[in-house]
Amino acid sequence: MRLRHIELFQAILQTGSLTAAAELLHISQPAVSKSLQHAEQQLGFALFHRVRGKLQPTAEALMLQAPTEQLSSDLQSLRRLAANLRHANAAKLRLMCTPTLAQSLLPRALGQWRRQYPDIECELATQHTREMVQALLLQEADLGLTLMRVEHPSLQVDTLAHSRLMAIAPAGWWSDAQCRTPLRLQHLAGLSLIGLDSRDGLGALLQGHLQELKPAVRMMTRVQTYQLARLMVAAGQGLALVDPFTALMDASGEVQVRPLEPKLGVTLYVLRRAGETPVAAQQYLLEQIQNTATELLQTAGD
Repeated sequence: MRLRHIELFQAILQTGSLTAAAELLHISQPAVSKSLQHAEQQLGFALFHRVRGKLQPTAEALMLQAPTEQLSSDLQSLRRLAANLRHANAAKLRLMCTPTLAQSLLPRALGQWRRQYPDIECELATQHTREMVQALLLQEADLGLTLMRVEHPSLQVDTLAHSRLMAIAPAGWWSDAQCRTPLRLQHLAGLSLIGLDSRDGLGALLQGHLQELKPAVRMMTRVQTYQLARLMVAAGQGLALVDPFTALMDASGEVQVRPLEPKLGVTLYVLRRAGETPVAAQQYLLEQIQNTATELLQTAGD
């Protein structure tokens, strides 16, 4: 199958008709019909049968569906990469970070950076780490901030800051004296916690430690983001264990914060493509992020 046959095949699968496929591909309906016939002649079997006015894929077409979808996805990625390479030298800063860092750390650092670089275009986006890696490889971003260690031969990973997991509770949960001391992990035994998704790096780390507690910790509510865990705690729904940037993101008094003991490390990483040296504007932003993180973590005694 040629590339145009694969695009046509995918369009018909999505729309179920030649007319709709033609509209999707911005070509005429006769051109779609002719291209489909040509594809079937080359393959030596039919791809679709007409059933009650709709095109239904044949058994052979269904077997081709998954591999052609992968080829189509790879082609789209190639086109995106080519387009991004065309604009790679544009004077702009493109950064991605995880949602928690976008709320807790980046706004302060970016304010300092903007005073130094008032005329440079800046593109910011939030993504989870897996999507961030893909964006860096496709040249859709130049820097990525994450709390998850990444191993990839095409990426360079550097450490900006290191701290520990924190316990947060609704206002008034602990006494002032308790808030001045770390919370021992074993003191969580038998309690109900707002849990993190175990697919998250920190969530998986916590799961292993909490499973050893007797009586067992109860996870009656699980969330996918640290910010949501913090909102649940602020609303009085119980305790949560979160990264320090989420725990210390404001001093509103809505939550109480205690470092967890023993220390379970949390590291702030910056990702970039291997072999690329950050330009001055990028390097200055990384310095501001590192300074902001250090200042924030000093309030936790780290």
